[in-house]
Amino acid sequence: MSGEEAAGMPGPAPDERPQPEGRRNLEGHRIDPVVEAEHDSRRAVISALVEDEPGVLARVSGLVSRRQFNIESLTVGPTTVEGHSRITMVVEETDPGIDQIEKQMAKLKPVISVGEVSGSAVTSELVLLKVHGEEPDKVHAVSEMYDGQTLDAGPETITVQLTGDESKIDDAIDAFDQFGIIEIARTGQTALARGNIPTAPGEKPGTAGEPTTPNTQ
Repeated sequence: MSGEEAAGMPGPAPDERPQPEGRRNLEGHRIDPVVEAEHDSRRAVISALVEDEPGVLARVSGLVSRRQFNIESLTVGPTTVEGHSRITMVVEETDPGIDQIEKQMAKLKPVISVGEVSGSAVTSELVLLKVHGEEPDKVHAVSEMYDGQTLDAGPETITVQLTGDESKIDDAIDAFDQFGIIEIARTGQTALARGNIPTAPGEKPGTAGEPTTPNTQ
């Protein structure tokens, strides 16, 4: 179609027509800015029971990465049921985002059950800190203050292990900073629900004699 023919078509010019608003995600889907603005982000702990299959962690992390969800940490480890593992994710998302994470993870074949940990979860993480060793007595004193354990000590460096919730770990790191932190490794948080509440929806322990109910989302 020539420019003259286009100019003769009824209606507003292309640059005068209403333009859609909102950013697009990686799949090209446009996100409604009004809906996005209606929800504040919050931190949530999501627990998933999965079957031990090669690549299951890569599939979960890849799904979350493709959809641009904001993950703070991700851990995985065995459960009381042989052949099952627990994936724990800490995310900073809106309520619709958290809901989408659960729904998309539930679609993955190795995922047995997934959901946000109810109530105030019991959380903990492990941290290894390597600091300069010029002041071993002071390093030891700070380590004791935070119930730490010295794993390696030499004339140049000292490596300490710390465990606890995020607040305790952050305070400890601040305290060790005075010695000069050379390296640090944090596992990320792992979590269980308090009391007799299942950590993942429908979760049954290995001693229950019955399987965990598959997630039906």
